[in-house]
Amino acid sequence: MTASKPLPFARSFARPVSATHPDCARVGDVPQDRTIHLTIVLKPATPIDPTAAPLSREEFATRHGASADAISRVEAYARAHGMTVDLADAAQHVVRVSGTVKQACAAFRPEKLGLYRFAGRAEPAMAREGSLTLPPELSDDVVAVMGFDERPVARAHFRRLLASGGNATTQGASVVSAAARSTSSWSPVDVAKHYGFPTDVTGRGQTIGLIELGGGYQASQMAAYFKTLGVSRTGTLTAVSVDRASNAPENDPSGADGEVQLDIEVAGSVAPGANIAVYFGPNQGSGFFDALNTAVHDKANAPGVISISWGGPESGWEAQDMDAMDQTMQAAGAMGVTVTVASGDNGASDGTDQTYMVDFPASSPHALGCGGTRLPRSGGEVVWNDGASGGATGGGYSTHFTKPDWQSGNDESYRGVPDVAGNADPETGYQVTVDGTSTVIGGTSAVAPLWAALIALANEKNGHPAGFVNARLYATPTAFNDIVSGDNNGYSAAKGWDPVTGLGSPKGAAIIAAVAPATT
Repeated sequence: MTASKPLPFARSFARPVSATHPDCARVGDVPQDRTIHLTIVLKPATPIDPTAAPLSREEFATRHGASADAISRVEAYARAHGMTVDLADAAQHVVRVSGTVKQACAAFRPEKLGLYRFAGRAEPAMAREGSLTLPPELSDDVVAVMGFDERPVARAHFRRLLASGGNATTQGASVVSAAARSTSSWSPVDVAKHYGFPTDVTGRGQTIGLIELGGGYQASQMAAYFKTLGVSRTGTLTAVSVDRASNAPENDPSGADGEVQLDIEVAGSVAPGANIAVYFGPNQGSGFFDALNTAVHDKANAPGVISISWGGPESGWEAQDMDAMDQTMQAAGAMGVTVTVASGDNGASDGTDQTYMVDFPASSPHALGCGGTRLPRSGGEVVWNDGASGGATGGGYSTHFTKPDWQSGNDESYRGVPDVAGNADPETGYQVTVDGTSTVIGGTSAVAPLWAALIALANEKNGHPAGFVNARLYATPTAFNDIVSGDNNGYSAAKGWDPVTGLGSPKGAAIIAAVAPATT
């Protein structure tokens, strides 16, 4: 038998559970006969170039799928340890296997496993600390082995404005008091109008994918909202189940339902002709990855833009999980799919005990990171920052991803976040309904679907998928309203790109021209 070695990740160790979830409690060992589902992520056979001409999903599979030899070796290894191969998909770069915890531990040797009770979860969840191990004949082909760790990795980045009351947190979404403060909210349609989004296109023929890690919606309530707003929706609304997660409304406007329905209502109002596919996955590393990967490679719904309003501090992620998701976002760009991601609602610290920390997946170099502004009815647009308890736009510098060549204005060595911005302050937030209740919601969660809808409009108007847009946007700074006033409790806005609101908020027509295909 050949000797084994740790997986060759830049950082191959899962962080201690107490470091990422200090309020959790260990409740015991993981039963050895428990069923476990693992996602093994492989490298593409040839390097992916998201800046090249977009490929069809079929062309991508042919050019950049995982090699048949690598898949065969992974399958044989899993079966040799008694595990079942549930899926082998070269285009998606995954082999999914299942078996008992005893079998999985024999195959991949997690250093330490335990059952933990996490806030918001009824049942204890498995979590891993330490390294994983593979034989050398597999390790060079594998990006990640996901599924041993079920700890929540993301929170929803929205903040709900109440007429009065205190500050509470549910599902990562803060409820912000508006007592003694004026409110100047907008409908999503009015926000789009303010930013100059085109009115001669509706997103017809396009599909917007939404990634959700909890909650759900009722189609009748969504239809009622659009009717009240006077929006004639012609696009479809479809729920897609991933990894046994599903559309499951909780009837809690301050919970995950708020995220799901905010995303649908913003995207659906701004691009009423676009189809919307909502991908529901479990809130854990493998679930988040599988939901994104499913959306990117979905031939049936074929989203041309994907919006993500969930995330968590980079310090709470495993390096292998971030690398796997970044690879999938590279694949998205190569197939002409744009990925917009909220940058977080907790300022420069991202809600950690560190002064500076950015949110992932917004920090992926292949995501369009979306920060937040305050957009009053009169007066200038400024950085969203309501103080320590009220929230502020996330932004800063990655500690994992180096600076991309296209990120002009960034003088540091690592990827800067965000790239772009839009209205996010709850006090100038979006008029929506959640579980049938009218409310006002802000947060960078609203900015990601807003930008996704703009990309859908651009795709229709340009007759061509925008795909990976970052380099073109940085080359066209005049397409933005530059935000130069305010800070996020760590960094200050300045002329040009900054790690607070990025390049700024959109000038709709100019953005559409910037992401149009080059002419010769």
